[in-house]
Amino acid sequence: MNRTLSKLHMKRYVMLGRVAPSTIRCMSTKIEDVSTHTGQKWQSDDYRLVRFMNAPKQVNPNWAVNLIAEVPPKEVKERVVWCDGGSGPEGHPRVYINLDKPGDHSCGYCGLRFVKKDGH
Repeated sequence: MNRTLSKLHMKRYVMLGRVAPSTIRCMSTKIEDVSTHTGQKWQSDDYRLVRFMNAPKQVNPNWAVNLIAEVPPKEVKERVVWCDGGSGPEGHPRVYINLDKPGDHSCGYCGLRFVKKDGH
């Protein structure tokens, strides 16, 4: 689209006998985009990559999903546990988790996992 518009402007300058401006915009540099935690990766000719011309796009390679997956589940004896994500203002609202079904059960806010310890 931009190329066709610039060609039309160049033809207009040539037809009117004007001298075309000497500045040339070069789009030959290809920028390889880094994939984010959501899987977002733009094509190399996408206009949104212009903002990363002077500095590289900063993407944290330590995704929270991977870090939480490394934490082992907490074994508890109760049928119902609660998670508040930490102490006081650093956490999240208290969530009650039912552990009647077998397997890991995770908190919807922070992803911490709980499992009921076998035994009566």
